[in-house]
Amino acid sequence: MAVKIACVKKHSPAARHFIKAGDKLLTVNGNEIRDILDYQFYVDDDRLILEIEKESGKKRTVKLSGGSDLGLEFDTYLMDKQRSCANNCIFCFIDQLPRGLRESLYFKDDDSRLSFFFGNYITLTNIGQKDVDRIIKMHISPVNISVHTTNPELRVKMMGNKRAGKVLDYINQLAEAGIKMNTQLVLCPGYNDGEELSKTLKDLGALYPAVQSIACVPVGLTCCRDGLTPLAPFTKEQANDVLSRINIYNDEFLCYNKTNIAFAADEFYLKAQEPMPGEARYGDFLQLENGVGLWALLKKEVLEELQNYTYNGKERHVSVATGEAAYPLIKELCERICEKSQGLSVDVIKVPNILFGEMITVAGLICGKDFYSALKDKDLGEELLIPAVSLRREGDMFLDDVTLEELSQMLKIKVTPVHNDGAEFINKISGKE
Repeated sequence: MAVKIACVKKHSPAARHFIKAGDKLLTVNGNEIRDILDYQFYVDDDRLILEIEKESGKKRTVKLSGGSDLGLEFDTYLMDKQRSCANNCIFCFIDQLPRGLRESLYFKDDDSRLSFFFGNYITLTNIGQKDVDRIIKMHISPVNISVHTTNPELRVKMMGNKRAGKVLDYINQLAEAGIKMNTQLVLCPGYNDGEELSKTLKDLGALYPAVQSIACVPVGLTCCRDGLTPLAPFTKEQANDVLSRINIYNDEFLCYNKTNIAFAADEFYLKAQEPMPGEARYGDFLQLENGVGLWALLKKEVLEELQNYTYNGKERHVSVATGEAAYPLIKELCERICEKSQGLSVDVIKVPNILFGEMITVAGLICGKDFYSALKDKDLGEELLIPAVSLRREGDMFLDDVTLEELSQMLKIKVTPVHNDGAEFINKISGKE
């Protein structure tokens, strides 16, 4: 495979050897280059031999000294097309998206390289033994894996892919090679909860310390499931059973390893109507992206910041809008801040999810029109604060293509996104720059 060079830095080693944009990089020291992982790994050598193909098709060999930036740049990290998902999971969230959203949202990603670059979770069904060997050779770690169940037959059934059971062996290979893994279980009532959950926890825990965390996340169900596998949300009793099994397993695991390994998403505690654990439960917070420990971490950070906090005494009225799941915590924290801020008034507003339906309660899936519908007739004060996680990676647009600026114009108020950070939360509410 050849990868096209997008740019060559001036005065760089590559430029001095007359490598130009448009040339193709074939190999480094005889090793095929497929993406930036290959490139970064193989150029880390004292002496380099690059095989270059000119736009004319003529090939040439370039000898360079290693140990410095060669000056080559490429269009993307992947250097080729992003790999789409080959599964047909019964719980796939993308299959539940309403029509009319931008096309890119319907792309199902299952690219192992994005796991290494950005922490995306992969299912392993889209890679082969050659890819596993590369991970081991380069010692790429950690790898984030969507396991769901260690029962091969059940995994095939849940993921709609005949390879889903066989590739579980890749996890064992990675563990034997010392590759760290964070794992994820999307739990569906009647499928991989109950005794199946207990089995999966035991199987993955046996691979510790390679498997360093297991996140249990409840299936997300939108209002757009016509024609899909019937699934029901977790009841209070079922959520309590999940928490009980995780706690029982952790108690046993703790005796031998002095640490926790299995974690329930914050949403499970809300569904079970159980108190949220404190920050000590979550160790290094390895599973924040799965909604594990977000509640505890934000509360810890805000309370610590408030110990040395003083307010400037200025009269200020702001509003904070958030999802139904986070509403109790945000309201509690805002009340704590106001207790130490004479002149500060904060209204916390719960925003129902209209686009995806009432069963979706997390802040990250609130859309621009959801915010507008919930807030349009309210006195929001001088500024509206919203969760930054509601915006896409670029930070300027919601899932429904409403931009931050458009929402501000619609509501006629300054709209400020706030990250899940205690100091930023307090500063934005109190008006500090």
